Amino acid sequence: MIDTHTHLDYLDDPASARGELGLTALVCIGASPEHARNAIALAEQFPDVYATVGLHPTDAAQDSPEARAELEALSTHPRVVGIGESGLDDYWDDTQRTAQRAAFEWQLDLAARTGKPLVIHTRDKAGQDRAQQGVMDVLRAWPGVPVILHCFSGHAGLLRFGLDRGEHTYFGFAGNTTYKNAPEIHAAAREVPLSRLLLETDAPFLAPVPKRGKPNRPGYVRYTLEFIAALRGLDPAELERATDANARRVYNLPDTSA
Repeated sequence: MIDTHTHLDYLDDPASARGELGLTALVCIGASPEHARNAIALAEQFPDVYATVGLHPTDAAQDSPEARAELEALSTHPRVVGIGESGLDDYWDDTQRTAQRAAFEWQLDLAARTGKPLVIHTRDKAGQDRAQQGVMDVLRAWPGVPVILHCFSGHAGLLRFGLDRGEHTYFGFAGNTTYKNAPEIHAAAREVPLSRLLLETDAPFLAPVPKRGKPNRPGYVRYTLEFIAALRGLDPAELERATDANARRVYNLPDTSA
């Protein structure tokens, strides 16, 4: 299996988390200049680890010409397979919206110039969808840039927008898909075409059932696989083959399945 979104450098012992429950590859997200450097260092150390480089919306205050120059230089590293995570976040603090949007648009431009997908983070307060709507507004100007809607929330409008956007949009489903109180995510996990569905952990966050409440680990992606396979009436092995193929396609990873 491939964990398409993990914060491996947040874990106490990243080396021990690799290969758990049959993992063959992990994409370590570098959501700030510091974490981008960490992700690349792990990718250089371990052949099954790949990196992204970007600036998380909640860190938009770090956006500067110096940060952009560093991230742009890091984006050319041969182990870097994506940009981000970037996007819009109204959950924690909605006062940085202008800065978040500027950083988001710059990272879309970087993704377009490097030919690498942009990993998108979108989060709103309960009952609101301003960040989701804002992501759609920004993406309308970038129809050809491949994006991954990381930890997809099930938002109906963003689901339809992403589906209409075609092969340039992938949907990442994390451990919160397994929670009972997530009917919108369940519905989206059934509707997204198999060719555009990705599995992720967002470790160490959002541990799936039966590990909910504990620190998440990359190998726990298998629990999300089994849950979505049951939702869709698929054999888990079939879903694993499809989602691994999708991960290799969007991130341009080598095929190590043979």
